[in-house]
Amino acid sequence: MVAGAVSGQLPPELALLVERIVAALQREAVCYTATGAAPKIEPSTLQFVRVIDPGNQLPGYEGIWRNARHDRCGSLTINSDNSFFAEYDLFCQHPRDPRWFVEMVTVWGNDESLRCEARLIPCV
Repeated sequence: MVAGAVSGQLPPELALLVERIVAALQREAVCYTATGAAPKIEPSTLQFVRVIDPGNQLPGYEGIWRNARHDRCGSLTINSDNSFFAEYDLFCQHPRDPRWFVEMVTVWGNDESLRCEARLIPCV
């Protein structure tokens, strides 16, 4: 995708979709962190850029979450057809299975379907 002008605001029709995506990320993060250790994932902290899909020349949006040190810790891409992919870094030990380390949680789908999973790495 090709970046366009920086915009902190999404069109109002995408606000509910973003809320749904962020809620799913938050639920997944809670499942894969120790009790009380899940990060607070908030839509208001996303920094969006309007992008143009080179395949169909239609607008989409890319958002980035940053931590207190301004490091990138997550992203959300909304395509022109409202399909999306989001990820948020956790980098923690699996709360119930010490054989696994949780790298991040991801959410993908479209207006009709949403899927979530954690990306796990075997502990050495």
